[in-house]
Amino acid sequence: MSGPAQSNPVPIDSPDRRRLPPLLRRAWYSLNQAFRRRIAHTGATPDQFTALRSLTESDTRGITQGELARLMSSDPNTIASLLERMEKAGWVKRLKHEQDRRAYRIRITATGRKLHSQLRDIAIELQSQVLDILPENERESFLVKLTLVADACREVARKSPRKSE
Repeated sequence: MSGPAQSNPVPIDSPDRRRLPPLLRRAWYSLNQAFRRRIAHTGATPDQFTALRSLTESDTRGITQGELARLMSSDPNTIASLLERMEKAGWVKRLKHEQDRRAYRIRITATGRKLHSQLRDIAIELQSQVLDILPENERESFLVKLTLVADACREVARKSPRKSE
């Protein structure tokens, strides 16, 4: 006999195998739901928190709606609607872009900064709670690998041809 018998590998699309799309969707959906519930008392949504975070971490002069859409991995129409609600709430303001007459610079307001700080504390607590299932010395490595997967997904999407419907 020559070594242990090799079993046939499970096909990549087998129901018995872990599959990336449903795992990513389940993780995102569950995390989003938990965060939505924890911040409901503030009147903000997870997407609004992401916008506030992106604005807080970006150029102090503000960023364009297109830049925000890219940072949030979203589409411009969704961002336009999101910003409209946030502007009405007093969390952001839109200013005419100094060079591009078609664009606006989006800036976070003092009220938006205060809300962001409150939401950030909740987000950090939730992330810590979720990552507690991993040994502490593996958490950063997991996030690095997840970043690589997210970047690969974005690159595949960018290179994928659009089919006309």
